[in-house]
Amino acid sequence: MAKKKFSKEWVMQHINDPYVKLAQQKGYRARAAFKLAEILDVEKLLRRGDIVVDLGAAPGSWSQVARERLIGPGGVIDGRIVALDLLPMEPIAGVGFIQGDFSDEAILKQLEQALDGRLVDLVMSDMSPNLSGVSSADSVRVQQVIELALDFALTHLRPEGALIVKAFHGSGFSQIVETFKKHFRRVVERKPKASRDKSAETFLVARGLKQ
Repeated sequence: MAKKKFSKEWVMQHINDPYVKLAQQKGYRARAAFKLAEILDVEKLLRRGDIVVDLGAAPGSWSQVARERLIGPGGVIDGRIVALDLLPMEPIAGVGFIQGDFSDEAILKQLEQALDGRLVDLVMSDMSPNLSGVSSADSVRVQQVIELALDFALTHLRPEGALIVKAFHGSGFSQIVETFKKHFRRVVERKPKASRDKSAETFLVARGLKQ
């Protein structure tokens, strides 16, 4: 009964969520679009001409936001967006998409080929592992996903580029922050308004690779 009640509560919360309604009005595929938009605004990230990699992209709302900001005169994208996810994603005009496991060497090679050897201005990851509810196991899974995004960023970012990753407060979080600080000159934590108060979710924004 408790589980049924919880899911009913979640459905009601979702239906009444102003960001869900706003996402529907604006044609975004998920309310997560507003989380990214706020981070980009506050951090003054993403300009025309930028090259963006969107990890864990499906259903595509982050790629939609990135696309809007790269649109130049005549509605043409000025820059490049390459999105990747294990799950399929409905096409977005002008956004390249690769379906596969980011930890798979062959998929990583595909991503590198799509970039044509060019360095990236922004790596953004809304990736989240399947959580089991066992906090110790889940924190390890979250850390692994973040480390995948970090490893990619360290190899493919421009020196002044930025990395945005979804993280969760709890076991291992402070270690993740320390690891980021070893590699980036500026690391900040952002909790956008669209991120629910009850959620342990937060976002780390890292900028400027240390040489």
